[in-house]
Amino acid sequence: MKLFLDTANLADIKKYAEWGLVDGVTTNPSLIAKEGVSFEKRIKEITKAVKGPVSAEVISTEWKDMVKEGQKYATWAKNIYVKCPMTPDGLIATQKLSKAGIRVNMTLVFSAAQALLAAKAGAAFVSPFIGRINDMGQDGMELIDEITTMYSHYNFKTEILVASVRSPRQVAEAAMLGADICTVPAAIYEKLVKHPLTDQGLSTFLADWKKAQN
Repeated sequence: MKLFLDTANLADIKKYAEWGLVDGVTTNPSLIAKEGVSFEKRIKEITKAVKGPVSAEVISTEWKDMVKEGQKYATWAKNIYVKCPMTPDGLIATQKLSKAGIRVNMTLVFSAAQALLAAKAGAAFVSPFIGRINDMGQDGMELIDEITTMYSHYNFKTEILVASVRSPRQVAEAAMLGADICTVPAAIYEKLVKHPLTDQGLSTFLADWKKAQN
């Protein structure tokens, strides 16, 4: 399973890219607004910092304007993926952009039926938001299970990108269910490598080593 960072913070992207484990980046207008930089400037900076897919989200609600935005984004770098919302206009835009060779990440997906439409529209990625589903008292991972099962019956090329992840455990669960990608904020990415028993074991090994040298 590929791991993406869900952030627009360039320092975090460069930090974790040095680990050699960042396969791509997802962003949205809210994340970029927090950085206090222009949308275009930050997206271009991110595409240079990572070699993998970088998702840039449209802000229009009508498909013709979404297509224009997507076409513009695609000129910025070869690894741009245009994020379109799961709406009727978003589906039309996804079809138009995909047919033109521009890859689309269909976002704000909350049901298996929506994931089916995204795949049929030609989306390269489909982004189910498991955290927000959990917030409603439902199990977001059940949705991932449904989508992976559904896609396995067909020749869809759409990859499942698990979004709105809240814990390292959810990353592992997404991998076990066969999701293609999991995108996580920097705080969760940091926690993936952490475990108290690892720290405890390392401290013990180092203490024993010092004793052996005396």
